[in-house]
Amino acid sequence: MSKHDKLLDKLLRGTSDANLPFEGLCQVLRRLGFALRVKGSHHIFSRDGVEEILNLQPRGSNAKPYQAKQVRDVILKYKLAED
Repeated sequence: MSKHDKLLDKLLRGTSDANLPFEGLCQVLRRLGFALRVKGSHHIFSRDGVEEILNLQPRGSNAKPYQAKQVRDVILKYKLAED
């Protein structure tokens, strides 16, 4: 299992939202086909076929827990982990 797969699995399990590395979460979104736009500390992700726009900011080196939950909800809603 690759590092990317382990992080995606950790995200989808939802047991450690407060301990997800921000850069890792960004990489997961990029590998799932999201386009990235950065404006200051805001990392804005969008993808064709996905209605939601994900706006992420780091908290230190980790992602904010509520934003990890938003990312998980979008991945599950659009079944992006199955691609």
